Amino acid sequence: MTSDRRAWGSLESEIMAVLWAADGPLSPAQVQQRLDGERAYNTVQTILTRLLEKGRARRRASLAGGRGHEYFPAEDRATAAARSMRAALDGPGDRSAVLRQFTAELDPADAELLRALLRESAEGAP
Repeated sequence: MTSDRRAWGSLESEIMAVLWAADGPLSPAQVQQRLDGERAYNTVQTILTRLLEKGRARRRASLAGGRGHEYFPAEDRATAAARSMRAALDGPGDRSAVLRQFTAELDPADAELLRALLRESAEGAP
């Protein structure tokens, strides 16, 4: 069962990548097509519904009419990544150990960027 959960999480990530890359809302069929048709339509629809329930995606009535919906991201990629990082920090375990490990694995350019952002934050810059 654990591997199923990982697979679904992976597919959720793939579908979110498709939604983020799109110029606007997409129907389930359009999402399926952009996944190179590798997933069944029903699978794509199920994952879109789960993303909607989790608040990661939103939908609107299809502009083409009918009963269909078009889906789009509830937040941009950077906001979603920051939320995931925050959830990891808020999870069980030693917060300082998590931050220490994270910063130890940063390449020098990212470490410098993080230092600059922390300075800006401390100075009250937007």
